[in-house]
Amino acid sequence: MKRLLLILTLLASPLWAVQPDEILADPALEARARQLSQGLRCLVCRNESIDESNASLARDLRLLLRERLVAGDSDAEAVDFIV
Repeated sequence: MKRLLLILTLLASPLWAVQPDEILADPALEARARQLSQGLRCLVCRNESIDESNASLARDLRLLLRERLVAGDSDAEAVDFIV
C-alpha cells in the first residue's frame, strides 16, 4: 500500500508545478501557455519542462510566457522572447 501511494505521488507531482495563481482566465490562452511551457526545458531541473518543474526559475519563465501571450505575442514570438 505504501508503495502504491509513493508511486501515485511521484506520478502526480508534475501536475502541481503550475500554481493556481499562474493560470490564465482565458482557457484558450492557458491551453497555449501549457502547450508551449511543456516544450521549454527548465535550466535548473534537467529533463523537466518548465511546466513540470517546481524551480523558482521555471515559475518565473511560466509567468513570463503567459505575460507575452496576454500581450498578444504569437507562439513563436513568445518562445523566441524566452529563449
